[in-house]
Amino acid sequence: MSAALNKELNKQVATWSVMYTKLHNFHWYVKGPSFFTLHAKFEELYNEATLNMDEIAERLLTLGGKPTATLKEHLELSEVKEASSKESADDMVQTVVDDFDKIMKSLKKGMEEAAKDEDDMTEDVLNAIYQKTEKHQWMLNAFLGDTNANTAKK
Repeated sequence: MSAALNKELNKQVATWSVMYTKLHNFHWYVKGPSFFTLHAKFEELYNEATLNMDEIAERLLTLGGKPTATLKEHLELSEVKEASSKESADDMVQTVVDDFDKIMKSLKKGMEEAAKDEDDMTEDVLNAIYQKTEKHQWMLNAFLGDTNANTAKK
């Protein structure tokens, strides 16, 4: 495994860790008419974030790497930032949409590095996560009423 691929995979581990915490924050603090819908959706997403983080960390270990495993490292390496606990429900959803855009760009970079290493399996893992994330982003954009959004192509 190249140093570049190791770096990208660790960035993903860190990012999904921060996303997990952020989605929990949103799950706990969402209020308003969309509470029941968003409370359940954020729980679905944080459960998936856990699976993504674990799958990438285990792939790193399989390749002989060492996944980052401290909150300090995760906050330093993450593509996304923590929540403030002051977001409105719509702001929460928009933040997740924007974060998913950052995550997908990082996943693409990881796939590029895996391709350079001729590591089809890692490329497949990242591509599967990309596709799930892209679908969630599309659904969240539809929730916001943005039926023309295609932020994954940015």
